[in-house]
Amino acid sequence: MEFKLIIKKINNTLTKEEEIIFNNWFNESKIHQDYFLKVKNNYQKNIDSVNKDAAWMAVNKKIVSKKKNNKWKYAIAASVALIISASYYYFSSTYNISKKNTTVAQQKIKIGTDKATLTLEDGSFVALEKGKTYNSENIQSNGEKLVYYSSKKETQPKIVYNYLTVPRGGQFFVELSDNTKVWLNSESQLKYPVTFIPGEPRKVELIYGEAYFDVSPSTEHKGAKFNVLTQEQEIEVLGTAFNVKAYRDETSIYTTLVEGKVSLIVGDEKQFLKPGQQSTFNSESNTIKLATVDTYNETSWKEGVFSFNNMPLKKIMKVLSRWYRIDVTFINNEVEHVKFNGVLRKDQQLEDILSVINSTTEINYTINEKTIIIK
Repeated sequence: MEFKLIIKKINNTLTKEEEIIFNNWFNESKIHQDYFLKVKNNYQKNIDSVNKDAAWMAVNKKIVSKKKNNKWKYAIAASVALIISASYYYFSSTYNISKKNTTVAQQKIKIGTDKATLTLEDGSFVALEKGKTYNSENIQSNGEKLVYYSSKKETQPKIVYNYLTVPRGGQFFVELSDNTKVWLNSESQLKYPVTFIPGEPRKVELIYGEAYFDVSPSTEHKGAKFNVLTQEQEIEVLGTAFNVKAYRDETSIYTTLVEGKVSLIVGDEKQFLKPGQQSTFNSESNTIKLATVDTYNETSWKEGVFSFNNMPLKKIMKVLSRWYRIDVTFINNEVEHVKFNGVLRKDQQLEDILSVINSTTEINYTINEKTIIIK
């Protein structure tokens, strides 16, 4: 069940359908009932201190400014979610919840930022980060994004490749020469041609990590399809928006279709995805499973948001470890399966995020330099 339904229940704004969903969840176990009461008590204790009117004005401003963009609905969803998480964060940090269970390092752990390394065709490296610019014949970077331009030469372009590598604690945006837009998450690497050959398939490779693709339609490129290679899987695209997660330390590749149409090719098997579906390819069993998912939860990272929807603590800490460049150790393995619901900003200090999680799960943790120890 989504965390926002708990907030709506507290405010008596549930629809009839949502009331049924909430009641089913609430009556499932005493754990759910205790969880709800804890959130309700904390929320009612401090919600008056949150300037909700100002927050909603900010949301409305985003709606007006983004209506011309077909991605505006994601910005709105993120803004609404942030009101909930901001309210939630306020009472957890104001009352210093469970500080007796934590030991915070004197030096704060750094928040992730825009940064990457560009590897050129001759093997040389270019560091991309805020405050540094890079320009060449058909490449420009202001340190926060990288943009490629189509070659103006009349001769047939030669296929040469660049690599964009994003480290732990980083993220980066690149616009390819065909106007395809790619957001790369922490600990990711993308291989792509500097210029695509007109009419021929446009192929890139997500060597590892996570990327969100907004693909330029094939109709604008003489019908040329767009293909994304990921380890043992190939994604064939006509023009669409989708997310691919293929980390080296995970045995599964997750492909989530936001809009349009893609097909997955694994060996001789071909599987089509519909918008709102996610495929999970398990490299050990060589199988593909399809499921309907909330695409916002899968793609919110590129909007600067962590969306944890009933996610086990082990998976949450893996996400946080990549963004904050930390290591995580679980002393008690049972705690790995404790689940958390919440939407949090990626520009928050790690200590603040841990406090929010701690306020509902009551986990005990310590911070030893760049290692989080969960007991």
